Amino acid sequence: MYRIMTAACAGALALVACTQAEMPQPQDGRALYMQYCAACHGPSGTGGGDLAEEMGLAAADLTRIAARNDGTFPRAQVLSKIDGYTHEAYDGPGMPEFGALLQGDLIPLDTGDGTQTPTPRRMVALLEYLESIQTAP
Repeated sequence: MYRIMTAACAGALALVACTQAEMPQPQDGRALYMQYCAACHGPSGTGGGDLAEEMGLAAADLTRIAARNDGTFPRAQVLSKIDGYTHEAYDGPGMPEFGALLQGDLIPLDTGDGTQTPTPRRMVALLEYLESIQTAP
């Protein structure tokens, strides 16, 4: 019986370790930001990226998302914007859709409604990075 309990505990600990290891790390989100977002939104997220300036666009200040939403970071809205789900028809260049680029294995994410939703790991990493660079209102 002792061996069975020991094996069960070891298995449970291994599962917990794997689950924790699979969560995105802060540097993962920063790397994705630099790869996909910095060209328009700038390295610090405040706008003024080289590509946006060349195209004559005013890229949003991503450090003020929460400030523009009464101090709350709207996780579901930000994910939808990155994914391209909420884009409306427009003329000319604008925010590209990154959903397909950020697909991959899924991890649970609570976007604020208490429900764990399977979300691509890379999207979660980018979302968490953007949440981490928010400035005070």
